[in-house]
Amino acid sequence: MLVTLVGAGPGDKGLLTLKGAQRILEADVILHDRFVGPEIMAMLPESAEIIDVGKYVGNHPVPQEEINKMLVEKAKEGKNVVRLKGGDPFVFGRGGEELELLVENNIPFEVVPGVTSAISGPAYAGIPVTHRDYASSFHIITGHARNNEPTNIDFEALVRTGGTLVFLMGVSSLKSICEGCISAGMDKDMPAAVVENATYNNQRKFVGTVSTLPSIAEENSVVSPSLIIVGKVCELSMDYDWISGRPLHGKSIIVARASPGTSRLSDNLRELGAQVFEMPSPKIVPLTEVGSDIRMAIEEIDSFSWLVFTSAVGVNTFFDCISEMGLDIRELHHLNTACVGAETARELKKRGINSDYNPDEYNGVALAQGLSELVNDGDKLLITRAKDGAEDLTKLLTDAKIQFEDVAIYDKELKLKEVVIPETQYAAFTSSSAVQWFSASIKEVDLSKIKAICIGKSTAEKAMSYGMETIISEKASIDSLVTTIKELLI
Repeated sequence: MLVTLVGAGPGDKGLLTLKGAQRILEADVILHDRFVGPEIMAMLPESAEIIDVGKYVGNHPVPQEEINKMLVEKAKEGKNVVRLKGGDPFVFGRGGEELELLVENNIPFEVVPGVTSAISGPAYAGIPVTHRDYASSFHIITGHARNNEPTNIDFEALVRTGGTLVFLMGVSSLKSICEGCISAGMDKDMPAAVVENATYNNQRKFVGTVSTLPSIAEENSVVSPSLIIVGKVCELSMDYDWISGRPLHGKSIIVARASPGTSRLSDNLRELGAQVFEMPSPKIVPLTEVGSDIRMAIEEIDSFSWLVFTSAVGVNTFFDCISEMGLDIRELHHLNTACVGAETARELKKRGINSDYNPDEYNGVALAQGLSELVNDGDKLLITRAKDGAEDLTKLLTDAKIQFEDVAIYDKELKLKEVVIPETQYAAFTSSSAVQWFSASIKEVDLSKIKAICIGKSTAEKAMSYGMETIISEKASIDSLVTTIKELLI
């Protein structure tokens, strides 16, 4: 039994602390705010009870007092509870209030600090909150008053410090904040900035002065979540801007995959500055229980000459099964291996085995054609792949009179629900099954307006069957797909 207050940081998944990520994965119950980034939300374990206690300006569907009670109740059930909060729990996060009831009830707790947007937001906008030539101090102020009352800020004291002022949750009070600074004696030409969606790939920043910033924000329809920075350091924003120079900054793309887990494609695109909308992926269900087909095949592994994988998921599921059976990897010493795709071969290499054959094209047809030239008379193939895999591979092997056993090693549980996609015409697909999953998950979308950027011919053919315009990467690899996307979007 433990309650952990975890600061999720400002939104960028990379700014979540290692300890915070560990506590999330260990949690039985997670109560989260609305400002937790979508990439972090995607990390939440399926086994955990997920409770949305997010609040909006003027709308608190779950009152703070109720949140405090839930933490105690869930902990008393003997569960590990994570209170996942945007930013840092103690920087205007009401974390102190949530601890009070835990202390009264002798509930053990810990606090995992988070990267506050008061520092990371300016940094992602190219604004250092301190600089020896501009500001020797910085001050964090909440711009949001309780029950929509006027802000109770001592502007005169803040102006006297001469430091950088960072206002959180203040976009709705921007005008009164700037007027308060000027009334307290601040030069009306003092540089000021507002940063919307700080650290996200759709981040926007606008720089002006305390006298011009309110109108600039209004003209550009700046909305929450935004932070306001006032001080001479804002002059450095253009020189120190490292975000907007990224090649895909301001571009958006959908990434659809048919397997869960971390997406190297999405990570690479985000590093280039793109706003990536990652479609929910299906749950992988291993078919490796006692008495399963794959276990029976492994018990007769000496009868096979080749081990064939068509996905990275298949590789991991197979070797997890080997481990569960208590077998030694040396049981596979006599086998040749074949893989579809660089990612599959890379996952196999992590297990200490280099793939003996990888077709240039990432599909079952190319795999079967290549193996037909490599397999000797009397050789038998063990094909481990998803249930209901494409029939092209097995049909061609049968026509070539090659012996094989096609074993379903995992299934995909598709919990279909309508997904609202962003307004972008580009979608990237790494497999034909990803195209199918994407098309089944969205409603009322004209697929003919989607430009599908595909990793290979079979993926493109599947996208074309749904009426999408297709572009195929030069090589069937993630790196080539990223290059194709850059050339297309820049």
